[in-house]
Parts: sequence; structure tokens; C-alpha cells
Amino acid sequence: MPARKRQAARRAKRTASRVLIYSALVFWAFICLFPIYWTVSTSFKSAVDVTQGHLIPWLDFRPDWKGWRSLGLSPDMLFQSSPSRDEFLSRFENSVITSVGASFLALVLGSLAAYGLSRFRYKFAWMRNDDILFFFMSQLILPPVVLALPFLVLYKALALLDTRFGLILLYTLTVLPIVIWIMRDQFNAIPVELDEAAFVDGLSIWGAFLRIIMPLALPGMAAAFILSLVLCWNEYFFAALLTSTDATTLPVMVASQTGSQGINWWSMAALSTAAIAPLVLVGIFLERYIVSGLTTGAGK
Repeated sequence: MPARKRQAARRAKRTASRVLIYSALVFWAFICLFPIYWTVSTSFKSAVDVTQGHLIPWLDFRPDWKGWRSLGLSPDMLFQSSPSRDEFLSRFENSVITSVGASFLALVLGSLAAYGLSRFRYKFAWMRNDDILFFFMSQLILPPVVLALPFLVLYKALALLDTRFGLILLYTLTVLPIVIWIMRDQFNAIPVELDEAAFVDGLSIWGAFLRIIMPLALPGMAAAFILSLVLCWNEYFFAALLTSTDATTLPVMVASQTGSQGINWWSMAALSTAAIAPLVLVGIFLERYIVSGLTTGAGK
């Protein structure tokens, strides 16, 4: 009997532990997902429902397409001409081009820099490899507002204001340290013996990198690209500072949803939902690449 009681006590303890863990996870999931639910539900509310804080559709309020209609994205307006929809598509195109372009450029440059820091030893004055990596990472310490005036003056002199190319260059500089950090850990997790075997087989450094190392580092590259894409997609400060009409992105358009009587919450919610939908899809379908890329080498 004592043995059975101990086993029962252990099972009860494990059950209680699992209940607490899953309860905490459910609670945390609710906290993380509630803002998304609030945004999506607000896009289907009228002004009265927004001000009164109604939460549950068909119970607290009747869903309406008012927010989506203001953007020309409601079902009854999809086949009609709409200046607001044309503006949304233009801003969406700007966000896609600048985010994808900057992420790809940062991935190329960051992968090359990370491979060099992982496989070779550098000496620049007192700086070694770790010091050079810290120099790259230290760029993230600077507040964006510190760089506002220098970039504004520089871009005006180079005629890069309100251009997609200007945003791509700036976003590349912004996410490049993160790409270098992720890819250096990725390359450090790949044995150096593979490079040496490739050299013995007659491959050059570029051949070993492109044909041997890079295919093994694809999960990390995918994770770095997705993380860079998210950061560039959501960037607002420099997009609002350096653009006005032609190269304005979605975050700037979201912040501009104000009228003579205040903020049009339903329009802002609808636009925010449309803006975050691509990132949600990317996270759902490419989750395994993100996890595998960011956890590579974690067991060392």
C-alpha cells in the first residue's frame, strides 16, 4: 500500500504540474493573441461599437464592413474603382519591394561577413574577430532618432529622398548586424573539416562556400531572412522621415488614418489587419525554418 500511495502521489504531482504548465501556456497565448483578435474584430465594428468596447461578434455587436469599405477592400467594392484601394496597393507594393530587397541584400552581405568571421582570423589595430562582431552589434545600440538628421541631409544631397532604393539601403544597414550575428553562429555550428575536405578536392574558398557550406546553412539563412523581413516590414520612423508620396510604406499609411473628428479606428484596424496578414502567413508556413535556424548550435 505505501508503494501504491507513493506512485499515486507522484502521478498526482505530475498531473498538477502539467495542468499548471498548460494553464500558463494558454494564458500566455491569450495575452499574445488578444491584440490581434482586437484589431481584426475592430475592423468589423461601427463607430458606436468601437467606443463602447464591444468584444464578441454577433453577441455584443453585429459585424460590419465599414472599415474595409473605407479602404475599398470590402466584397461589394472589389470590382469597383477605388482610389483608397489603389493607394493601399501602392503602399503594399512599396513595403514588399523595400522589405524583400533589403532583407535579401542584408542576407547576401551578412552571410559573406559572417563566413569570414567564422573561418578566418582578422586583426585590425586592437580589434580581433570578436571585437569586429561586437562593433557590428553595437550599431543596434544607437537610437534611430540620433541618425535622423544625418540621413536626412545625406539623402537630400544624394537625391534619395522618397525613393524605394533609399529605403532599401537604409533598411539593409539596419538589419545587417542581426544577420551577421545569426549567420556567424550558423557557420560556427558547421565543422571546419568540411571546408578543409573541399579544399583537398580542389575547390576554392568561394567554391567551398557556395557548394558545401551554404546548402548546410540554409535553415539559418531562412531564419535571418524572415527576421529581417519582419523588422523591415514594420519599420516606421525612417519611412515617415525619408518618404512623402512615392515610396511611403504601410506603417506610415496606418499611422495616417486620422480624420477631422479624430482617429478612424475601424479604418486603422482594417489596414493593420491587411498589413500583418502577410507576416502571419510567413510565420505559419515557415515556422520550422525559423526554429531550426535560430536553435542551430544551441546545444554546444
